[in-house]
Amino acid sequence: MEIEKSEQNKIEEKQKENWELINQGAEARIYRTIFYGKQTIIKERFSKKYRHPKLDKILTQKRVSQEVKCICKCRKAGILAPSIYYVDKETNSIFMEDFKDSITLKQFIFNINIESQKDLLNLSQTLREYGKIIANVHNLNIIHGDLTTSNILLKMEKNSLILIDFGLSYISTSFEDKGVDLYVLERAFLSTHPKSESLFQEVLDSYKKIVNSSKQIIQQFEKVRKRGRKRISFG
Repeated sequence: MEIEKSEQNKIEEKQKENWELINQGAEARIYRTIFYGKQTIIKERFSKKYRHPKLDKILTQKRVSQEVKCICKCRKAGILAPSIYYVDKETNSIFMEDFKDSITLKQFIFNINIESQKDLLNLSQTLREYGKIIANVHNLNIIHGDLTTSNILLKMEKNSLILIDFGLSYISTSFEDKGVDLYVLERAFLSTHPKSESLFQEVLDSYKKIVNSSKQIIQQFEKVRKRGRKRISFG
């Protein structure tokens, strides 16, 4: 058994020789490589040593399955998200489309010239489009789980937005879950882009026009927001 494990590790190390590590978070390592001639992003979920091995395997495989399911469901509905090329169940790795020629919404906002009316108009249109995307995702009962300005990409030449990083995504019809998703995005705006209340409001206004059960979701969002403010106020 130990010999088999050792051989498996050698195979995995050999496979990774041409993988470029570009990021490592709490849940996964992100690599860039060429896969069957295509520029590819590989998201490899690693095991958690503090969990029982069998439980860890079950939970990790479930997260990978949920992520792939949500991405595919979005793509089927016409929402731009990475194409899935391959899923390696042994290493819990997802091989997906790489958008190397794009920038994050975060970068786009930082690059805006506030003195330029054209730049401000482009920003407004982009934020409204982001709101539409979130609404359409919620209409599919998908909770993204990590909506930020870093997890939406802008392809400049096509002026299109691509939603990425579904690592915390899951399926839910709960209005509260959708409200929490919006609250996560609001906190991301306020922590990353100072004095950005108006930017988030543009996203929210666009979202409300398209999302199903808008009134109920916004009510839950306001409740979550109040709870969040109380925690900030009182620690």
